[in-house]
Amino acid sequence: MNLSVLDLFTVGIGPSSSHTVGPMRAAKAFVDSLTPDETARIARIQVDLLGSLGSTGAGHGTDRAVIAGLAGHEPETVDPDLVVSLAAATATDLRLELGNGLALGFDPVTDLILDGRRVLPRHPNGMIFQAFDGAGDLVRTETYYSVGGGFIVHEGEEPAPDPDIPYPFASGEELVALCGATGMSIADLVRANEAAAHPERDLRAGVLSIWHAMQDCVESGCAREEALLPGILRVRRRAPHLYHELESGDSARPVAESEWVTLFALAVNEENATGGRVVTAPTNGAAGIVPAVLHAYWRFTPGADEDGVVDFLITAAAIGMVIKRNASISGAEVGCQGEVGSACAMAAAGLTAVWGGTPAQIENAAEIGIEHHLGLTCDPIGGLVQIPCIERNAIAANTAMNAARIALRGDGTHHVSFDAAVKTMRETGADMLTKYKETSLGGLAVNVVEC
Repeated sequence: MNLSVLDLFTVGIGPSSSHTVGPMRAAKAFVDSLTPDETARIARIQVDLLGSLGSTGAGHGTDRAVIAGLAGHEPETVDPDLVVSLAAATATDLRLELGNGLALGFDPVTDLILDGRRVLPRHPNGMIFQAFDGAGDLVRTETYYSVGGGFIVHEGEEPAPDPDIPYPFASGEELVALCGATGMSIADLVRANEAAAHPERDLRAGVLSIWHAMQDCVESGCAREEALLPGILRVRRRAPHLYHELESGDSARPVAESEWVTLFALAVNEENATGGRVVTAPTNGAAGIVPAVLHAYWRFTPGADEDGVVDFLITAAAIGMVIKRNASISGAEVGCQGEVGSACAMAAAGLTAVWGGTPAQIENAAEIGIEHHLGLTCDPIGGLVQIPCIERNAIAANTAMNAARIALRGDGTHHVSFDAAVKTMRETGADMLTKYKETSLGGLAVNVVEC
């Protein structure tokens, strides 16, 4: 698996990396794949969103994301407001200009089909794109899968070969062993691999750009004036009010560090719920955890600096790489343990690193972070990434802080390895009923009245 730190952390729009970012990328990829001869013949395009995408696509903004992708937009650069306005205009005008310049009729009701009952065998997040000519004959069809974190896989595409890097690792055990053999930190080891695989990339600049995007997201989430999040649940924003309370210090009790961590996570995930710009870390549904813990490092750790920020995020990414290789970060595939659990492990590892932990202690912290989210279901009420998702990020961010503290009080020796926890997460996800995997057909989604 050819993964870079800058693949795992990417800037996109909410509310879901698998249901918004991935489908937008797939839609753009489909249009970009059309030849000039094919484009000249096309009269209609149909998109089928299957499985989890069909079940919760309306609440997750998948329909809007596909329209934006067909129009040539990318999640890294698109204006979130444009995504909404473009979808509204398409629904009104029943026309859409594709990214390749072709304008054609497009009715979101009939040409964008959400079918939660149909699931393709490769992954629950399947998408079929079909282009037809004026006589209704098929011109081109392609199938894509949104596999979590904004990553997409094209049907028939072979996995890219592992790059020729100096320190390959496929597990936590191998990662810690390499650090022991070389005397390198996890962050330095990953840097060496990145330099070999991506010599054109300025890793430090890219990672700091991700940090600045995280800062912007927290700032925006704290400054919002509107009181309610979009959607039928009418969830109230809490981050702006909590920010003013913590800043003023107007309280009968001292303000705890954990309250700031909670604020940072709430701010990010409320931004995500509005379709705002966030960083997949490693997914949008879990986007608040790594930024919240990193902000806590930045605010409360004496001597915190940009070198620490870079080490934090690179170390966190190394843990995310192991999880993605050996299990999944997709809520539709393994439940929320793959999203929030993975993010908690990554944040715990990053914090342990910048607090001076050894590779063994970092591995221990990551294991604690993921172990205590095993079996966590993905059951968003109303198909919206709001309840329980927003609070869940705040709780997991504080769990990551505690995981780092526990690991640093030990010497790295522990009974359950990180790899064993990851393996368990994969097996638990396979055993989990589909209704608990981002379909809104079970759990809280059916036991709480939506409105």
